[in-house]
Amino acid sequence: MAIVWPCPLAVDAYVAAGRKAEFPRPGCPSCRVPMVFWSGYRRHVREAGGCRKIFIPRLRCPSCRVTHALLPAFVLAWRLDAAETIGTVIAAVAGGPGGVRPSAEWAGVPHTTARGWCRRFAARAPALGVGFAALAVELGGEPVRPPADPGRFALAAVGAAFDAAAGLPGWLVLGTWRFASAVTGGRLIAANTISPWLVVGNRRFMPPVPP
Repeated sequence: MAIVWPCPLAVDAYVAAGRKAEFPRPGCPSCRVPMVFWSGYRRHVREAGGCRKIFIPRLRCPSCRVTHALLPAFVLAWRLDAAETIGTVIAAVAGGPGGVRPSAEWAGVPHTTARGWCRRFAARAPALGVGFAALAVELGGEPVRPPADPGRFALAAVGAAFDAAAGLPGWLVLGTWRFASAVTGGRLIAANTISPWLVVGNRRFMPPVPP
């Protein structure tokens, strides 16, 4: 299982920090017991046309003995590209006149990759719209009136939830798409629609460390 932490570092800064980055140590999502670091692994992330290898620590619950990968918010689970890249392409296609092919060219990714992002977002748009709209209200924001198009509704709801969260310590610096990654447990456009981390009524997503 992956847990996403609201990492404010740029990708290059995270790469440079390596194992010395100040990783948080959250409680277990199941039993809330503080977890301990349990080795880790490396994975790639693509940003600005280049791939970088980053360190992902693992945590282990001493009670239930389940291990969790601790992903920085600039990545999405099972996706190579940075969350900001994916989110910008989705916003251009689902929220405006931008097409998939020019958006893919802008992002420096294959057309088929960008098309896959947009299709997954469109498939999840109704559920994402409802979830983020509810989260916006939970965080003290304004209710979102859903447009007729589910994709536009989802984008508006994500924006409203981030605007509400931006008034809380530490969230503004992350930006919209790292916020979306954090509160969905990295599963914003995952095939698996079950998110173990976003629990709207209980705010179980991991809070950032105030600067």
